[in-house]
Amino acid sequence: MSVDTVTGGPPDARSLPAPVRLILLTNGRRISEVLHVVAELRIADLLADHPRTVAELAGLTDSHEESLYRVLRCAAAFGLVTEEEDRRFAENELTVGLRSDIPFGVRDLVLYNGSESVRRPYGEILHTVRTGRPAFEHVFGRPFFAGDGAADTGTTDTGATQDTGAAQDDVASQDDVAAGEDTEPVGTGALFDRAMTQMSRSTTHLFTSQYDFTRFSRIADIGGGQGFFLSAVLNAVPGATGVLLDRPHVVKDAAHHLAEAGVAERVSIVPGSFFHPLPADCDAYLLKQVLHDWDDEHAVRILRGVRDALGDRAEGRLLVLDHVVAGPNEWDQGKFLDVDMMLRFGGRERTLREWQDLLTAADFALANRPATGRWAVLEARPLPRARSGRAA
Repeated sequence: MSVDTVTGGPPDARSLPAPVRLILLTNGRRISEVLHVVAELRIADLLADHPRTVAELAGLTDSHEESLYRVLRCAAAFGLVTEEEDRRFAENELTVGLRSDIPFGVRDLVLYNGSESVRRPYGEILHTVRTGRPAFEHVFGRPFFAGDGAADTGTTDTGATQDTGAAQDDVASQDDVAAGEDTEPVGTGALFDRAMTQMSRSTTHLFTSQYDFTRFSRIADIGGGQGFFLSAVLNAVPGATGVLLDRPHVVKDAAHHLAEAGVAERVSIVPGSFFHPLPADCDAYLLKQVLHDWDDEHAVRILRGVRDALGDRAEGRLLVLDHVVAGPNEWDQGKFLDVDMMLRFGGRERTLREWQDLLTAADFALANRPATGRWAVLEARPLPRARSGRAA
């Protein structure tokens, strides 16, 4: 193969010979590491007003000039920044997404994806493939979430909370963590909190634009963090009220966020767990990006809690806001996210068939036709208990 064949990164990689495409795929880790450095050094913020030379950037970031130049040159090769003459760099549409002063930036998500809690388990992916156990446990010696119930999971409104206090015996044995020990997810804390907020903001419009919530008068967001998504729903349904349920340390500042959104007087904040009995006075129960954190056994437990709360109200609805994996050979970011879930939590993204099976196991039936290969709203109606054969 000639040098010209692999230089310049042609827009259609399919035009390259298969061996060359394979080698290009190995650049994924290099690209993500370079991206992480650019985000960590806040290069996007420094380029917001005007282009800068690498000498300026090195001085402003306390970096080695020649090393920084080589990293930025690499970043420019895959379009993250634009390299101009005289070792000068400028922002472009990709760079803007890393700025910290725009409402829909993704810098914290990029930083979190490059954190130890994400990066290191991928280095042990073969362990998971061979054993079926999350690589996170193998790397760090304990589950992603572990403790005596007081551990701070750092969730913010994505539903990413895993309630280790309510299900410690199921999620982590006493052999995994010392009895009574408080622990936090490795590499999470404030960064995880900010990253999950960015994720919630990026998906909120996707969910609210594909489903009409106006039919409901009282809406519960289970595992709803500090209420970002519930606020968006209630602002779209002025006559409705809401219930926000999450662990006590998560909802302790929720009133402030709800007040900023103008819905505080319409929301009841309930500190609690989705493994414990849920409020029974709602006609819609939301589980937004909750169930993909969990294996099927725990996901069914969460769903049955909602089914119990709905009781005999046939008009009530469960709304699962999660990813529906596309079919074989189709491009779908959810297939990458699924590997994340497998390595860190033991959770999973699910196909439409898998979602249907999960809902049936919890006495629900799918009531709509959600799109696949994207974040979607799955509407589920409760099945009569007599029909399912389980008592309420």
